[in-house]
Amino acid sequence: MLWVGRFKELPLALRVLFLASFVNRAGMFVFPLLAVYLVRGKDLSPGEAGLLISIGSTGLLVGSLLSGPLCDLKGRRTALLSALILNAAGYLGLALLDGAPWTYAALLFVALVGMGMFSPASNTLVADLTTPEQRPFAYTISYVGNNLGMGVGPLLGGVAAAYSYHVMFAGNIFAGLLCAAMITLWVPRDRRKREPKTAAGKGRSGPLGHRHVLLIVLVSFFYVVPLIGLEYALPLAVTTVLHDSAGLVGAVYTINSVVVVSLGLFMEKHIRGRGTKALLLVAGLLWTLGLAVIVFGFSLPALLLSTVVWTLGEIIVSVVVPTYVADHVDEGRVGRFMALNGFVLGLARLVVPVGLGVLWTADGYRPVFVTLLIAPLVGIAAFSVLRIRPPVARKPSADPEPKAAPANT
Repeated sequence: MLWVGRFKELPLALRVLFLASFVNRAGMFVFPLLAVYLVRGKDLSPGEAGLLISIGSTGLLVGSLLSGPLCDLKGRRTALLSALILNAAGYLGLALLDGAPWTYAALLFVALVGMGMFSPASNTLVADLTTPEQRPFAYTISYVGNNLGMGVGPLLGGVAAAYSYHVMFAGNIFAGLLCAAMITLWVPRDRRKREPKTAAGKGRSGPLGHRHVLLIVLVSFFYVVPLIGLEYALPLAVTTVLHDSAGLVGAVYTINSVVVVSLGLFMEKHIRGRGTKALLLVAGLLWTLGLAVIVFGFSLPALLLSTVVWTLGEIIVSVVVPTYVADHVDEGRVGRFMALNGFVLGLARLVVPVGLGVLWTADGYRPVFVTLLIAPLVGIAAFSVLRIRPPVARKPSADPEPKAAPANT
């Protein structure tokens, strides 16, 4: 297959990183089952469990913010290893500690700081080690692998939890440490010096030196809102409005994963070389069409059809935004912008479910889906007026691939 040859052309460090990311995602047994563990394993009420998870989830935001400076100051490999070790340490504490409820929130916070750090650091390393021509393919492979891992992880976690919660935690920790070992052995330590300011930055430091990139990342929030909103609203809609089995919720996520895995590389082939603005507008239209199917034809078949349509928009945004960052930001600040991209996702996870919950309680389910439909329309309007630049060629970092022995720790 053509994509296999393109995959082999990527540096060894990236091929290892993609495999490690898949293993890490597939090993995320704990997070999807955390509420069940706190209620059944720690005898907390559902309300207490929800509150503790909400508090601990702020770690995703903190991790996203820490990832950029750590990447730039200590290196990409150090940030990746720190992320995995923090995640393992937090979950180890959750598995072994039998303390006050606030301690569970603190330990979950530590674990999710690590989770929040990993993706921006991974995206930064991809930017370092690829040419502009390789980046869309590399980000597509990364995204497909992560989704495949997320499809496998909850299934394995459920089997492990049915046997023992300690087995569930042990599997998660083992997967993280295995990834850390792979990265230590095959991903070289970057030793680049901070580069002088380029003409693009014009002497400014921080994100304001690249306002057009900053605006692209911030406006992408309106495409993230429906993604996180559907995570909250679809299970409730299936079980409380349509009165169908909770097992059908899994069908929605299965369709999402199947579309990403089966069509991700096909779409990358067809979006290659297209303009960034056109792709972002197409992504917004796909999100709008998918949500319109739900709003105007609310039913289980509509929910399933909608998932196919909006997933295509999700794929485009997940590839185009990090590629645009990698193509346009000074090398010394790529990590900070990738972290900002992760922060946008974490912010949506924090505020969207709360806002939609208030709206649902006050007015029912229909205004919730109308609100989700409006979000990508706002994004389309904003992207249509933004100044979006063509890609700027930039060489990948020197010596992206170890030549002989594995990198020293």
